[in-house]
Amino acid sequence: MISNMCFMTILSTTSNDDLSLANSKLVQFIKNPIHVPEEKYLRFKNKWFLASNAGCSCNFRHLSGNSIELGFGEPEAWFPEESESVEASIQIAGNVRALLQQGANVDCVDAWAHGQENAAPLLGDIQVNIAEVSNTAFRFFENYRFSFIHRP
Repeated sequence: MISNMCFMTILSTTSNDDLSLANSKLVQFIKNPIHVPEEKYLRFKNKWFLASNAGCSCNFRHLSGNSIELGFGEPEAWFPEESESVEASIQIAGNVRALLQQGANVDCVDAWAHGQENAAPLLGDIQVNIAEVSNTAFRFFENYRFSFIHRP
């Protein structure tokens, strides 16, 4: 069940593939997501809500918007993370990588939902070369749009 205050991560792509075929116990791709105001920042026609095993997107790896200078990073012993959150984020990175390798465009927005009617302003738009980010280092940045590319 989704509470009033949760991360809500939404993805869009030019791929017509049924992403729900990649669903697992840790990640659910839900077509035509529940309304998240930040959906307006997505660029592509096929929209998906990324649900974790919590029903929202909270059980993925996230950085708050004011911590992005830390960038992508492998899990660290000094900052314990749930193994399921790490594994779920690995699965998402792998799915994004596969879409890009098929020639699809992909972007996403990681929003902090708290019952608001209007979208929070984006703090930035980051081009993410998924070829340079390992699956285990992948995490979302709150209130940023990721524009994914794959350039080895």
